[in-house]
Amino acid sequence: MPAGPAAPADRTYRYYDFCMAAYVCVLLCANLIGPAKVASVHLPGLGATDYVAGVLFFPISYFFGDILTEVYGYGRDRRVVWAGFAALVFAALMATTIVALPPAAWWHNQAAVESIFGSTPRIVAGSITAFWCGSFVNSYVLAKMKVWTGGRWLWTRTIGSTACGELVDSVLFYSIAFYGTWETGHLVDVTLHQYVFKVLWEAVSTPLTYGVVGFLKRAENEDYYDRNTNFTPFSLRT
Repeated sequence: MPAGPAAPADRTYRYYDFCMAAYVCVLLCANLIGPAKVASVHLPGLGATDYVAGVLFFPISYFFGDILTEVYGYGRDRRVVWAGFAALVFAALMATTIVALPPAAWWHNQAAVESIFGSTPRIVAGSITAFWCGSFVNSYVLAKMKVWTGGRWLWTRTIGSTACGELVDSVLFYSIAFYGTWETGHLVDVTLHQYVFKVLWEAVSTPLTYGVVGFLKRAENEDYYDRNTNFTPFSLRT
């Protein structure tokens, strides 16, 4: 497997498109369905812990982000992040339009649709902004750590990059979406619990990460190192 920075920009891969599709699918589900419910779980020593249900699935997007950056490089993951960003914006516009459409006189489920898909502009802005910033921080940290470690200790960069990216994501989302409407103590409590859960999710999935990364590197004959990469997020070049 090549260990240099010189994978051709026009090179095609067998599984890259599937990874992109899975990433966008998880992202849309986590952001459209997940925020509709706040759930609670009883943890030993902590008692009842509240969390937004989407936290169960949103970390999967970071799982795919780590895999994409590790195997294909920052540039190709950057394209996937922009695809996810565009999908979130379109989904938000679509949800807003559908909620605003006048319901038929015989249809009585408008309240349910508003409850599930009628997110406030603050929540939508917080979700999209937090995703964009957190995803690029995650990819940047992983790409840099891969070069610093010479490709060794994969677990350190998958967990380390997730810890950085999810911190940015959690703080931005809850601050933008709920600051001033939730009590400060409750806001900090929920943000902290969400953040810890997301990082633990990444740690627990480490064996799966190793398996998928190893398979893709062999199947694609690729192991990209971002030694000469332009890390600006404002580009679609690979």
